[in-house]
Amino acid sequence: MRLPLIVSHQLRSPDNLGSLARLMANFGYEELVLSDPATHDFRGAEKLGVGGQPVLEKMAVAPTLDEALSGAVYAVGTTSREALKRFTPLTPEAGVEKLFAHAARGKVALVLGGEKRGLSDDELSRCHDVVVIPTPGPQPSMNVSHAAAVMLYLCARRFSTEPSQPAEEEGAPLRLVQALEARLESALMAAEFLNPQAPGHVLKELTRALVRGGVSKRELELWLAAAVHLERAAKKPPRSGAS
Repeated sequence: MRLPLIVSHQLRSPDNLGSLARLMANFGYEELVLSDPATHDFRGAEKLGVGGQPVLEKMAVAPTLDEALSGAVYAVGTTSREALKRFTPLTPEAGVEKLFAHAARGKVALVLGGEKRGLSDDELSRCHDVVVIPTPGPQPSMNVSHAAAVMLYLCARRFSTEPSQPAEEEGAPLRLVQALEARLESALMAAEFLNPQAPGHVLKELTRALVRGGVSKRELELWLAAAVHLERAAKKPPRSGAS
């Protein structure tokens, strides 16, 4: 089974990029995307990326996290924070199991935060589950390359076991989920269902439930078509009463 896409968000250190490329080469990963990198000057990454040149050569850059994840059907984010909004943190092993299960539906992604502040609550909301690596020592946070080492090893070990059966239907890529969220926001705002100050919270909960449930591409397209009609109906001016 194909190993997860690795997404590194707001990376700023050439050394960490080199270490990440080497780790990916260690365990056979091929796809790396830098989303909204803090710098585009990564000269010197090869120094610590011994053996990781193929990864660096194929590396892609996306301007946003949404774009980096657009082709995935499921994403797990990593953080050192245990107090999370709208998430119950998973152990690394549980997160890997979820990645493995959803990989039968299509491409899955592991998202790593930047060195300065990790992933914010808003950025984590782009993911469907969140992993926290337990660090009981006096230093609670891990360097991004060290966190990557833990997760990449666990994923590689799990994905090398017996392959799961491919899903009967193709999973819905997150670009369709994002389109559904946009349509639902417009319709549900018109229907006065959403809080105008923070509409994204409810929308993310609605669509996250669909993805966790293994929604297929065809099913998501039906949801999207229904949302389009709902949007039109919600914005249609009321009929005048009979005279």
